[in-house]
Amino acid sequence: MTTMILLGLLGAVIAAVIGTIWYSMATPMGKWHMQYLGFDKLTPEEQKQKMQEAKPQMPKLYGAQLLMSFMTSLFIISVASNVGSMVYGYILMIWAAFVIPLVGSSLLWSNCDRGLVWKKFFSDILCNLVTYLVIAYVVLLII
Repeated sequence: MTTMILLGLLGAVIAAVIGTIWYSMATPMGKWHMQYLGFDKLTPEEQKQKMQEAKPQMPKLYGAQLLMSFMTSLFIISVASNVGSMVYGYILMIWAAFVIPLVGSSLLWSNCDRGLVWKKFFSDILCNLVTYLVIAYVVLLII
């Protein structure tokens, strides 16, 4: 049980690292994400003000995201410990059956710029897939 919790924490950290890199301003996906949030329409002063306003909420937001990533990691660990390398097939099925429709639905009904919606869709679903596969890979190296 302790090993599972530690691996779950490792998976949450892996998800945070991948997400930070994926959505950084140095990547096209990060630029699309900022456009989705409307940051591209703000002046540098307004951007700085928004970031200052958001800072007090960041610990709660990052904590909630780490908790959700921990839960995802526990599921991947559980499956990987039972089926070994077949976990990759399960990840692809779950990704196709749940992640793609959920991300698609949220963007379909969002106020997202229609010129940006497909970029955001593919960026988000691929970020999830890469994260799940990397977590599974690391877990299989350890267990």
